[in-house]
Amino acid sequence: MSDANLLLEKNAAVATITFNNPKALNALTEETFTGMESLLDELEKDAEIRVIILTGAGDKAFIAGGDISHLASLDAEGARQFALLAQRVIDRIETFPKPVIAAINGYCLGGGNELAMGCDLRIAADSAKFGQPEVKLGIIPGFAGTQRLSRLVGKGRAKEMIYTGEMIDAAEACRIGLVNRVVAKDRLIEEAKALAMKMCDKSASAISLSKEAIDNGLEMDFARAARYEADLFGLSFTTADCKEGISAFLEKRPAKF
Repeated sequence: MSDANLLLEKNAAVATITFNNPKALNALTEETFTGMESLLDELEKDAEIRVIILTGAGDKAFIAGGDISHLASLDAEGARQFALLAQRVIDRIETFPKPVIAAINGYCLGGGNELAMGCDLRIAADSAKFGQPEVKLGIIPGFAGTQRLSRLVGKGRAKEMIYTGEMIDAAEACRIGLVNRVVAKDRLIEEAKALAMKMCDKSASAISLSKEAIDNGLEMDFARAARYEADLFGLSFTTADCKEGISAFLEKRPAKF
């Protein structure tokens, strides 16, 4: 644990990071982001960890946004620097070589939604609420929310959420593609861990290369992205996992990655 507001638990091949400031609805601060960087450094080096889960402490919030008292102290350049720090950490989550699952247990607002959108997969409790309420403060999303939300749900829906600042419930978030699935609140962590375990016995190198192909390819035109996929497909054949996976299939036995 590198920050009092962040808890790290390792269980077999799954690491769970909990945003642990429930009195403040797990609001994000500069210290939270720098602490996240340290934890991600640790988990990237830990060969035993295959999947990361992010969740919030308490019954009310995943992350309810940035710390408003901190935002109130910022001038224009301070706000810009805070946004760049947050973007750097969320970019790190998005490009992390291991899958990252957001287990969204409550309010997922502002910076919290922006952080969740940087994760590979999002599972929401049926009580969760989502929104980008920055316009109510006279500001805009600053952690790349205008960009990720548009890419996930489409420009029109993103504009509606950002322009109105209104919240949507978990069912609507799932319908528009903001989250992958909705589960009962009391089963959220169990379901997130079950999903994580479905990845833990698969090829880590293949998952990492698939992540690169999907995320980087979406920023290219189709023809270039398809060639990029072919390059990574070829690269996958150089890995020990490829040798093991194909051998196991031909020998009719489970692969041991």
